Amino acid sequence: MSVEGYSALASRLAADLGCDVVVGHSMGANVAIEMASAGEFSGPLVLLSPSFSRKDESMFPRVLDRLSRVLGHLPYSLMLKIVGPAMKSSLPPARRDVLADELKKNNPRFLRRQTHLYLSYLDRHGSLAQRFCDSGARAWVVFGERDDVGITADERELLESTPHVSLVEISDAGHFTLNQKPSEIAALVLEAV
Repeated sequence: MSVEGYSALASRLAADLGCDVVVGHSMGANVAIEMASAGEFSGPLVLLSPSFSRKDESMFPRVLDRLSRVLGHLPYSLMLKIVGPAMKSSLPPARRDVLADELKKNNPRFLRRQTHLYLSYLDRHGSLAQRFCDSGARAWVVFGERDDVGITADERELLESTPHVSLVEISDAGHFTLNQKPSEIAALVLEAV
């Protein structure tokens, strides 16, 4: 369940399928960062709302992780019960119920462990930005203008100064740019191909 473990599995899958581009959202974007940083995938990447450090990550998983140290998986169980109403403004109305129902299928114990390991991964590296830039991967790093995942000023400066990395802000979108602005994300994927 570690980011490194997911990276190894995703890299094998990408190789088996002959993938030219990897697209990842949120933690999936961090798996793609690890794929490139570990030298497991050398193609272009489209990274939707990655966190290059713990500071970048949304407050929500950080709080859940801290609460779960005392309350076990209970905070995740509660979160899964309110995921639909809590995400009402983040998801397109036509897809909201379907997407919320999919999220509710998650196992709270699994989410607790996965979130903890993910945040520990970010802590081990401090910031992934330098290691990622050093990988040489061609990448589009994408955030919605209202995204609750951010990027530190130092990371932004480093990424902007790296010629093979493009920072992209999607207007009128939050964390779920893929669902909110699918045509803009599709255009980026086509550019990557």
